[in-house]
Amino acid sequence: MPDVDPADHDITELGPLLNDVEDADELRAILDAERTGRDRDPVVTLIQSRIDAVSGTDDGDPGEIDPAEHSPAELGNLVRDTEEPERLEALLVAEETGENRSSAKTVIENRLETVRGGDREDSEVASPEQRHPELDHPTADKRHVRALEGGVYRDMWVYCETQQGGLLGVSEELLGKARELMDGYNERYGADERVVAVLIGDGVGDLAGECVALGADVVVYQEDERLARFRHTPYTEVFCDMARGAGHPHGRADGEAAWRDYDEPRYTLFPATNNGRDLSALVQAELDSGLASDCSDLYIENADVSNPAKTGEPGTTRSFERVLQMKRPDFSGFEYSTILCLDTPSREFHPQGASVIPGSFAAPTPDPAREGLIVEHDTPLATDWLAMEVAGVERLDRGVDLSGHDVVVAMGRGIGSDPTGGIELGLELVDAFEDAALGLSRGVITAAYEFDGHVAGYVAEERQIGESGQVVEPELYVACGISGAVQHKVGMDDSETIVAINTDPEADVREFSDYFVEGDLFEVVPALVDSLEHGELRLGEAVAADGGEQR
Repeated sequence: MPDVDPADHDITELGPLLNDVEDADELRAILDAERTGRDRDPVVTLIQSRIDAVSGTDDGDPGEIDPAEHSPAELGNLVRDTEEPERLEALLVAEETGENRSSAKTVIENRLETVRGGDREDSEVASPEQRHPELDHPTADKRHVRALEGGVYRDMWVYCETQQGGLLGVSEELLGKARELMDGYNERYGADERVVAVLIGDGVGDLAGECVALGADVVVYQEDERLARFRHTPYTEVFCDMARGAGHPHGRADGEAAWRDYDEPRYTLFPATNNGRDLSALVQAELDSGLASDCSDLYIENADVSNPAKTGEPGTTRSFERVLQMKRPDFSGFEYSTILCLDTPSREFHPQGASVIPGSFAAPTPDPAREGLIVEHDTPLATDWLAMEVAGVERLDRGVDLSGHDVVVAMGRGIGSDPTGGIELGLELVDAFEDAALGLSRGVITAAYEFDGHVAGYVAEERQIGESGQVVEPELYVACGISGAVQHKVGMDDSETIVAINTDPEADVREFSDYFVEGDLFEVVPALVDSLEHGELRLGEAVAADGGEQR
């Protein structure tokens, strides 16, 4: 039996192991063991390709094989040691004129890009339009801006969104968080990098001093009456023009240089508002980097990564410094994911960018004595950027504002057995307090519940609390029939006291509640109303009726 038993490993584990085997006879023994054992075609191909590499045979020459006879995974194994771009190009042509599988072409193209190492000019690489002239390409004329090679990156840039002549609350929060992050960054890495606030609009220069007081070291602003309202193209172009330093290969020849000595920001932060989400995606795409959207926490740390796509070599670990770690609720709704934007061996991913949910951080206390640099920027506004005009604006009524109340009563999917009755109970509990408001979880908004007319008006998206709704911080938050998904948690987690009512003793909401009542809300809420009216807690029968307990 050879030292490596292929039966004990899947194909992803075998690759690094086989790379350490230099003896062709040992590899043939591993191949025989696989064929007499599990006999997996991809594994057989992998071992044979390693034998060919060690013995110097050309049986696995990518330029001579028929790609139609191999799966994309097998092709990946065949080409991973190929250094000649001509052979890879021949294999790519064979695939395109044969099976034309997108996954197989991607494998070959990725290896081809790695081999070229980004040294070839874009003009030498066949574009999708050139390779597939028979297809309609509406973006054929779009200029794709590649990431920099060996770029210099510094500072944390914060897009400060404004409305009606003032900073949005989330802009203040982001400036405070950026100040905290960069203070820690400079101390840890012995650096002297800054918080740069970005203002775009009409009359926004008047807010520059406020940005400095909130933590910015530099404020870069551009104001023009044509920028009074957010528009995708001009805002994106202005921000990116600001971000690109003098001499940037994709910037203006007369770009700004006096106040900075780097190519692009190291980090960019945007508010996760409607406009902020749009702008963050457009800016990061134009700068050819990545974006973590709708984040609720940020921190900067080093990271050790072993993913071959990032290290360039299987079985190795690469240390990345100064990584912006961006936490956001994952798609399950009950866990957080931490997003990293890391470079690869063939390209750089900067700026590292995130959009942040409003209410995720506390707004800082302004310091009027702080001093900072204020820079007026002047990007020439092209006529075609302003082709669309805002003919008129109609302002809607303010709607429901749940912030600022002493108490918020929130109803969740627990009302499902009697939706109308559940809302009625919520309103009764609201009325039992002096200053309270009714909120809803997303589950109620998206469910197909039917409500009677007298309560239907209370079931509106504007009452939603959570990641895609309002953020509240009342003295008392009463969660009725709410499971406690992360998306809801970020909207109410800073409440002073949280009381949860749920029939499920394992509900996630229990983990972050100060008081948890195991019981049916249709029994517990009336008992709470009765307790408030009589000035003493009367929950015994309510929780006992459902076999629950008060905790």
